[in-house]
Amino acid sequence: MEEKAYTVGQLAKLAGVTVRALHHYEAEGLLHPTRTANGYRRYGADDVARLQQILLLRSCGLALGDIRAALADPTFDFHDALTGHLVTLRAQQKELETLVGTVEKTIASLEGRCTMTDAERFEGMKARVIAENEAAFGAEARAAYGNAAVDAANERMASLTEEEWNDAEALGAAILEQLKAARSTGDAEGAEACELCAMHARWLQMHWGAGAYSPEAHAALAEGYVADPRFTAYYDNAAGEGATAFLRDALVAWCAERE
Repeated sequence: MEEKAYTVGQLAKLAGVTVRALHHYEAEGLLHPTRTANGYRRYGADDVARLQQILLLRSCGLALGDIRAALADPTFDFHDALTGHLVTLRAQQKELETLVGTVEKTIASLEGRCTMTDAERFEGMKARVIAENEAAFGAEARAAYGNAAVDAANERMASLTEEEWNDAEALGAAILEQLKAARSTGDAEGAEACELCAMHARWLQMHWGAGAYSPEAHAALAEGYVADPRFTAYYDNAAGEGATAFLRDALVAWCAERE
């Protein structure tokens, strides 16, 4: 039986992507369609399977360059990658289900069909934040620290009282102000920087929960701040260009003294 072959338009429709995307994947060295005598692209079963891998790895948050390297690596385990991603998706699903319930209850409250308590509003707000964090950082965090650590952090956040939540938010804002003050001294190991690091450690412990914090994990997280442009933008926008690198230097030095 002859293998089914797809044109670029047919495969794009089948996969729910654009023709332009397929051309881009080919240009990036990810897809290698055959060509007919008149130069038209044809995609066989192997190409379809390869495209599914590409799209699933994209959904895991991998950049195209990382996907190309992974698929070219004979030691890469696609099963393990998907298993880890499934854990992240299920965590997101759990938080989204809670959020959906809150939205439904809010709509019912607005329509006068029920009364929503402040406690219920707060629980919904926490579920939204946790779901957003999972969507934005879940895959990387689970790869770096493991599913148990991330699940524990999510459970810790979900268990915070409103007072504890507000205290954590206030401490987070104070850390940004302390970062500005410490950076102005130019000394990543001075008194202002040490106070900054102590504040940051307290903030992490409020989010990670008892027993989850260690200076080693704190220092590793600090390195991640510089490596991840999202965190770099957050701290640099709040305290000036170079603030993230200063924070990393301060935390690495501070944590080294406590390991």
